[in-house]
Amino acid sequence: MINVVILAAGQGKRMHSKLPKVLQPLAGKPMLGHVLETVAKLPDVSRTVVVVGCGADAVQAAFAGDEKLRFALQQPQLGTGHALQCALASLDEQAEYTLVLLGDVPLVQPETIERLRAAAGDGMAILTTVLRNPTGYGRILRQKGRIVAIVEQKDATEGQKQIREVNTGIMLLPTARLAGWLSELKTSNAHGEYYLTDIIGLAVRDGVRINSARPRRSFEVEGVNSKTQLARLEGIWQDHLAEELTESGVTVIDPSRLDIRGNLECGSDVVIDVGCIFEGHVKLGDGVHVGPYCVIRNAEIAAGTRIEAFTHIDSAKVGEGARIGPYSRLRPGADLAGNVHIGNFVEIKKSEIGEGSKVNHLSYIGDTTMGAGVNIGAGTITCNYNGVQKFRTVIEDRVFVGSGTQLVAPVTVGAGATIGAGTTLTHDAPADKLTVGRARQTTIEGWKPPVPEGYTFVKN
Repeated sequence: MINVVILAAGQGKRMHSKLPKVLQPLAGKPMLGHVLETVAKLPDVSRTVVVVGCGADAVQAAFAGDEKLRFALQQPQLGTGHALQCALASLDEQAEYTLVLLGDVPLVQPETIERLRAAAGDGMAILTTVLRNPTGYGRILRQKGRIVAIVEQKDATEGQKQIREVNTGIMLLPTARLAGWLSELKTSNAHGEYYLTDIIGLAVRDGVRINSARPRRSFEVEGVNSKTQLARLEGIWQDHLAEELTESGVTVIDPSRLDIRGNLECGSDVVIDVGCIFEGHVKLGDGVHVGPYCVIRNAEIAAGTRIEAFTHIDSAKVGEGARIGPYSRLRPGADLAGNVHIGNFVEIKKSEIGEGSKVNHLSYIGDTTMGAGVNIGAGTITCNYNGVQKFRTVIEDRVFVGSGTQLVAPVTVGAGATIGAGTTLTHDAPADKLTVGRARQTTIEGWKPPVPEGYTFVKN
């Protein structure tokens, strides 16, 4: 078993934001959320402790729904060693190791953590990496290949500053020795803080072997301290996600113009055009084609569906072989059966649309139960809200609704009925009959339009 401690107390001044640094969004979720997602995939985690400080209330509120999390307050912030001291009381003393992660190093992957655990053996392990420009990072000092110390940038000699192997801040430490080592930390350094890295020297003194591991991909250990770094890491991560999709067989027309801000699950032969954004959990079935500049959030799209350009789908389900868009909007609660057509500038909200039904032009369908084989004419509106309450419209199978119709809920249209164009329907329409409800057309003889004073009308 292991403990996990995530250091997340920093203020993040360079972000120039009221939002705590670890809550800054990366690919649609807080940076700390990415770290916690990795932790959730690790086996044998006994306890997870997040050390909070600046913006502590906001960080705790953001993850209040995770009952497994424990929070430790670091106030004031006196360094990384002090942060781990603050977490000590919340740890499981029986856990063999304590894993230290960083809330502003969001993309470390589970397989890298497992490699770190394997490297620890019966000692401890540090995740290191080699940088072309190591400025700002703590340098790894070795003797005969073995790690003997970590020296921070401000405390390094000119010779030590030439070392390119650096500390990532991610460590796996023996839990039983933590309290003793932390109690020995001093502030005799350039920052006047308790450095967690000083534990290395104490471990060497006590004969504990210090091993190391490295990540396979450099982005896993990139820290974020500014919006510029955040934007750069966003681009790197999106490139990685796009590469994963294409490697799995998805056709991504231009990987540089794809944004995944959650989890995207794709079947075979899926095609995604440029400029699309996927948020939350989205599932695309086999053969789904997503046209350019679509936004799809928390939705399930069944096999063979084609989504045309500039369509927005939010918390909706779409059946097999449907055709959606262009410029359609499916709002929460839209549930479409197979072979449904939803066309230009059509909005569907909290409605079930039956097999093979069509709403092709300039219409709003809300709070509606629609059967199979229905045709809705252009400009049709379900009037479902009276300013206080919402009511439901029922349209049974094989109904034909003419253009420019208003269905004033609550109302039911019986199976096979036809509603004449321009009807305002305020009562139920019987099955298999034509219902028309509109003002009688009248032409007024001798009527003349008003003419402004002094205006002369010239007839061509």
